[in-house]
Amino acid sequence: MWASSEFNFVELDDEFATGSSMMPQKKNPDVAELARGKAGRLLGNLTGFLATQKGLPLTYNKDLQEDKEPMFDSCDTVRLTALALTGMVETLEFNAASMKAGADSPYLVATDLADFLVEKGVPFRTAHSTIAALVRQSLDSGDDLASLVQNHEELGPEAAELMQPGVGSRRNSHGGGGSEAVATQLEALREHVGQLP
Repeated sequence: MWASSEFNFVELDDEFATGSSMMPQKKNPDVAELARGKAGRLLGNLTGFLATQKGLPLTYNKDLQEDKEPMFDSCDTVRLTALALTGMVETLEFNAASMKAGADSPYLVATDLADFLVEKGVPFRTAHSTIAALVRQSLDSGDDLASLVQNHEELGPEAAELMQPGVGSRRNSHGGGGSEAVATQLEALREHVGQLP
């Protein structure tokens, strides 16, 4: 999805994609799609393994001979899929300009605008409907959403401040999309990866 022309956030290396049989301009993310399929296979192996153990008493039983095939298949599948995904990620080219434009889209703050109204005592359902109507008006008419917010009787200049570029960086709760939260998540991932054998 992020590599599609609608987003244009990343470009896959040709080694990890194939051309579309119908659309010459399109790259199919083969490795990502196959990895998604392999995840289903792994879940199937896990389900089979758990079902094999469902009625076993406390000691070794011959039923457990059935755990070897899915276990070895799962290990091979994870190893090969991880190698393919590593190559795909290492060769991704990121389009920072498209990502910045996407992050600065005025529509990304629609929830923040609804939250603004809720903080003013408006019930969320009403706030949601109000912001949805403004977004719809902006999309249909081509009017700038920030101007519509600025001139709205319940929103005004204070709410329009929420529409400044980079406002998403304020979402710094655990797992949030703000720059501090993302930096914390990246550091935790780097630490975790550094501990892997």
